[in-house]
Amino acid sequence: MRRDGAVDAADVVMYTQGVNEMKKIAIVLTFCLLISCAACGTSEKISGTEETASEIQGWVNELELPLTKEAAVMPYDGIYPQHEPYGTGIGAMPGRVVWTYDPDSVSWDGNGYWWEIDHFDERAILSMVNDSIASLGGKENAKDGWKALFTAHNGGAGYRSGERIAVKANINGSAVYDDDTSGETKMSYTNPVLLKALLTSLVEEAGVAAEDITVYDVSRLFPDYMVEMCTEGNLRGIHFVDRDTGVADESAPIVWSRSFSGKVNLLPTCVTEAAYVINLANLKGHSYGITLCGKNHFGSFINGNAMRPPEGADLHQWLTRNEMGIYSPIVDLMANADLGGKTVLYMLDALICAPSEGASITGDNSRWQQAPFNGNYTSSVFVSQDPVAIDSVGADFLMNEPAVTGNNGALRGNPTVENYLHEAGLVAEAPSGTVYTDSRGHTVTNLGVHEHWCSSAEKLYSRNLGKDEGIELICIIK
Repeated sequence: MRRDGAVDAADVVMYTQGVNEMKKIAIVLTFCLLISCAACGTSEKISGTEETASEIQGWVNELELPLTKEAAVMPYDGIYPQHEPYGTGIGAMPGRVVWTYDPDSVSWDGNGYWWEIDHFDERAILSMVNDSIASLGGKENAKDGWKALFTAHNGGAGYRSGERIAVKANINGSAVYDDDTSGETKMSYTNPVLLKALLTSLVEEAGVAAEDITVYDVSRLFPDYMVEMCTEGNLRGIHFVDRDTGVADESAPIVWSRSFSGKVNLLPTCVTEAAYVINLANLKGHSYGITLCGKNHFGSFINGNAMRPPEGADLHQWLTRNEMGIYSPIVDLMANADLGGKTVLYMLDALICAPSEGASITGDNSRWQQAPFNGNYTSSVFVSQDPVAIDSVGADFLMNEPAVTGNNGALRGNPTVENYLHEAGLVAEAPSGTVYTDSRGHTVTNLGVHEHWCSSAEKLYSRNLGKDEGIELICIIK
């Protein structure tokens, strides 16, 4: 399959010479799925030479399987209840989520620590990031892609020199219980090579000065090696803010849309002084089910509980009830004017995925079984400007993956983990009855679009099927 998503008929026919009818049927069915799947973007027909394309089209006609997206939809097989899109897609390309997959980006043999930089191809990962940004903005290159993202976010002004950007990393697995900054843990945190690639793209393609970028997680400590590799060369000047160096902005308390006990939570100054935020989360399971871009902001506030700010805020009570239609503090964080309101890009680190935040990553539990991974690492990056859409896609991938559900009883067969996505997608009339605000007293009426794919085999969403609203999943396979 080419990068533009088209299927080359010549490559197919050479593998079908002399096959029996049953095998031929299987091949045609496979190509119907390939052509209709999100990995193929908007391609609806087989490309290649006229003769070979005609030959395969002939097989399809004989089997009455026209090569259209609509004709290839298989029965829904998900755990989450299927429903129409909730909410309205947002972004330069509304509702778009770009999934870039390059199996050559990860080469870990399962020995040692997952995060060791020799396990990753830095050049390949930078290419993944740049291609993702270009596609997300609907452009041909990352430079124009970044321009489109900033322009869509701020209403046309674009990025202006000197504006600060705060990048929220997920360092949850590092220095969880102590002050060790070696990073020598088998638990998950933001991939160091992916973080460097994102920062490099910001500097080289978006034209942001290194000194105007701050990477932060005020609930954890960054590994020393990560800080060093992400502040060298053209990245010199980038700031890192952690639980020891974060400064609380006394004028920026988080105002929850529902009253409950807990400490006053203050945003750090690196966020309130920034013009933009980038939410770099992990695609992984959690002891409460899933953790994606929404929950990543559990590391974005300060309340005096240095080791466990979310516990100090009393937030976990809302994640453990296994109910639908209840208030979610995650939605308040998504709606917060300084957090979700400033976010120009949402990114999921899916290079090596953990079944849970507290699990040790091994070569076995991080190799995924679902296609196209088929027993290998996920080796992927997801990006979007729609926080609800990207977490909806992440939720579908996680629930469908035996390597995750087999090691995470909180997620396995538990559709209530998507409560916050229903609250966010229907935020104008949230199922819980909560009136969500942006923490500044303004009622929020739309945060993005939520739905589930048509089936785990095809991974199609409403916009992939030609509808005007919903999610569009675009896949770039390297």
